[in-house]
Amino acid sequence: MTKQPGRVPAAESHEPAADAASPSSRPLPAPGAAVLALLALGWLAAMLWSTREAITSAAAGVTAISLSAFALPGVISAALVCGAAVALAGGNLLARRYGDWATLRFAGAIGGGLLVGLASALAINLTYFDTSTTNVIAGTTAAAAIIGGAVAAARTAPAVGAVVTAALGTLVFVVAFSQARDPLFDLFGAGDSQQSVVDAAKWVSRTESLVAGLLAGLLAFGYLTWARRRTLRRDPAAPALRWPAYLLAGAGPGLLLLLAEVIIRVGGRSLLDLASALSEADAVAQTSLGTSRVDNGIWVLFVGALTALVAFGRTLGPAHADDEPADSPEAVADRVDPEDDEPDPAETFDADPARANPAR
Repeated sequence: MTKQPGRVPAAESHEPAADAASPSSRPLPAPGAAVLALLALGWLAAMLWSTREAITSAAAGVTAISLSAFALPGVISAALVCGAAVALAGGNLLARRYGDWATLRFAGAIGGGLLVGLASALAINLTYFDTSTTNVIAGTTAAAAIIGGAVAAARTAPAVGAVVTAALGTLVFVVAFSQARDPLFDLFGAGDSQQSVVDAAKWVSRTESLVAGLLAGLLAFGYLTWARRRTLRRDPAAPALRWPAYLLAGAGPGLLLLLAEVIIRVGGRSLLDLASALSEADAVAQTSLGTSRVDNGIWVLFVGALTALVAFGRTLGPAHADDEPADSPEAVADRVDPEDDEPDPAETFDADPARANPAR
């Protein structure tokens, strides 16, 4: 029985079988998680400080309630991202010391988010005025940090790191974009009429969401690319992440924004109701802002996912066929000509002289 060229039977293969405990099969760590945790902590502290300054600078009473409701989304988003970043850094430390255990990874992630939540709630209660809105902000912020820590318990740590990086960049961009709102309102034709102002506001919001989604997708792709190169320098046999990881990383910031909106509407319902009950204008403003946040999260989700996926697709080379080309020298050498199977008459007659000459 002949062997086909280029194939080795399984019984004769000298390559060792893939070991589940081999370094290439272990979950990859998230590079730069400690730096992300420090940046996220700094951003959360900045959001808490700015909210406190806005509340304390206002007159006590209805103005403080309204400002608390307006500042709540920024604090919750920052706490959600910070909880995920700190839990991710803690997960890297636990995996490096004790190995990768699913239960240990989940417990460490919850513990990291809980630590951020308790610290944030304590800071709010100690520095904010002792009102009913203060307890709502503190409790909702703690819940958001714990949920963010649970998000970081996923097995694919580089994808979570990409989500945290892109989400943090998106939050910073949204705050920086507020400086360009007035010029954009003029650019989109905001005039003296109420309808022109509403139309311009829609276009400004769409522009902000579109640019934020593009930024989120590019940051997610850039982080995963950097993580891949760093991993290859340490372990050339490490498996590469496939396209679903890039898709999830690009869509992650939008998913976090939508998750933050759910936390706001559940945990901060009492504060939103108080702000909406102040006046009819406040009720309209709260409804409009809630709708705008949902639309922004959806835009960032789809645009970020598409951007990251397209960027990943541009890095792929042409597909290689499993079979060898027809003009390959080895293929030509292995190819059998049908005429070669036919016996040569001269050789046949020489082998049997009696058959070569029937007259004998």
